[in-house]
Amino acid sequence: QVQLVESGGGLVQAGGSLRLSCAASGRTFSGYKMGWFRQPPGKEREFVAAISWSGSSTYYPDSVKGRFTISRDNAKNTVHLQMNSLKPEDTAVYYCAVEQRPNTWGHWGQGTQVTVSS
Repeated sequence: QVQLVESGGGLVQAGGSLRLSCAASGRTFSGYKMGWFRQPPGKEREFVAAISWSGSSTYYPDSVKGRFTISRDNAKNTVHLQMNSLKPEDTAVYYCAVEQRPNTWGHWGQGTQVTVSS
């Protein structure tokens, strides 16, 4: 059974940093684009970052560009999200996912809560 498990969330003050991890089990996703998404309280889920299968290309929305860095280790079947200069508006449940087809994401994990206090 395919499973993605996120970890690394927590409570941090504004300006602080967190590093999220996503571990995949059940199969390898080394040939797929991987991504991070988040769902703030009372809002819809939104795109945060993505990385190509090789790791050579990364994608970010303007809201996190320059502050967040996505990386992957295909040998360990893991994806990471380094989050720096965190802001209260980054508060959300963060999820990782696999791009199963272009712009179609699946195998969602259970999410990890990130709370940034002002």
